[in-house]
Amino acid sequence: MKEDYYDILGLSKGASQAEIKKAYRKMAIKYHPDKNPDDTEAENKFKKAAEAYEVLGNEEKRQKYDQFGHGAFDGSQGFGGGGMNMDDIFSQFGDIFGGGFGGRSQGFSGFGGGFGGRQRAKGSNLRIRVSLSLEEVSKGVDKKVKVSRKKKPSDTTFKTCSTCNGTGQVTRVTNTILGRMQTASPCTSCSGSGQIIDKKGQGTDAHGLKMEEEAVSIKIPAGVEDGMQLKVSGKGNEPVGDGVSGDLIVLIEVKEHENLQRDGENLHYDLYVSYPEAALGASKEIQTVNGKVRIKVEPGVQSGKILRLRNKGLPNLNGFGTGDLLVHINVWTPQTLSKEQKEFFEDSLGDSNFEPNPNRSDKSFFEKVKDMFS
Repeated sequence: MKEDYYDILGLSKGASQAEIKKAYRKMAIKYHPDKNPDDTEAENKFKKAAEAYEVLGNEEKRQKYDQFGHGAFDGSQGFGGGGMNMDDIFSQFGDIFGGGFGGRSQGFSGFGGGFGGRQRAKGSNLRIRVSLSLEEVSKGVDKKVKVSRKKKPSDTTFKTCSTCNGTGQVTRVTNTILGRMQTASPCTSCSGSGQIIDKKGQGTDAHGLKMEEEAVSIKIPAGVEDGMQLKVSGKGNEPVGDGVSGDLIVLIEVKEHENLQRDGENLHYDLYVSYPEAALGASKEIQTVNGKVRIKVEPGVQSGKILRLRNKGLPNLNGFGTGDLLVHINVWTPQTLSKEQKEFFEDSLGDSNFEPNPNRSDKSFFEKVKDMFS
C-alpha cells in the first residue's frame, strides 16, 4: 500500500499551502542526493517527498487526493506508481527555491551517476527512398543501394580536446541554498565529442570528414506498406572523432500495380466477363501477386459478385497470416451491336430468362461490400 502523502511530509490534512511548501523544502534539503551520495534510502525519501508535493502543492490535485486518495490518479496522472522521474523533480525547484535549478539536461551530479560522464558522439542520420513492386512486398527482398555518406579518411587525425580534457563536458560548481551544486554542459569546443581535429585529410570538410559512396544492403521484410520507414543502424554519417555512426533511414514507396489494388493484406482484382461468358460460364486466367491462376466463373454469374481466393493476398508484416485476393466480377455490356446481335436481343425482350429476378439468396451490393471486409 502506498504511503499517505500527508504522512510523508509530516503534515495534517488541514495544512496550508505555505506549510506544505515549507515541509517539502525542508525534506528536499535534508535528503538531496548531493548531500547524501550513494545513500539509496535518502534518495527514496527525496523522491517520495517530491511526489507528495507534486499532488499536495496543487490545489486541484490535492482536492482529488483528499476525496479519492491514490486512486484519483491511477491510470491517468501517473503519480501512484512512482511515475515521476528526476527531471520532473528538478523541474519543481524553480517554484520552491526561486530558480536556478534545472532538469537532468543540466547535468546534476548524483542519482547513480546518470548525469556526468562523456556521452559518445553520434553522426547524423541519412534518409533515402526505396521503391518496391507488389511482388517484392509479397516475398520480401534484399536491396543493395549506393549511399553517399561522410566518413573519416585515414589521413585525418584527432586529438583530445584541451577544453574538456576529452570528457565532452564542462562542469561548473555553484553555491546554492542546497549547498554546492555541480552542473555539466556539452563542451562547445568539441561539440561534446571530446576530440578536435589534429590534422585534416585531403579533400575533407571543416570537420575532417569526406563524402564517400558505399553499397549498403537493406533487408526489407515481406508485408511492408507504403510510407513505412526502416532503419539500418550505423550506415549514416560518421561522427567527428570517436563515436558511432548515424543511421540510414529508409522510406518505403510501393509502386502501383497494373491490375491489383491493395487494401492492407488483401488485394482486389477487377475481372471483366462478356455476356456469353456470364450466361454460359467460363474459365478465366487472372493475375495474382505471385503469378497467374485460372478460376471458374459459374454460369449465370451476376455483375458485382465477389470471389474470394484465400491466402492469395499479401503476408502480414508481423507474421499473422496472409490476406486474400478478392475478384470482382464485372459483366461487360457491349457498346455496339451487329444487326444480328441487335435482332437477338430484341427478340429476347420480354423473355422471362432475361428478366431481372433477384431472389433472397442474392445478396445486395451493400451486403457484398460488408462481406468483403469481414
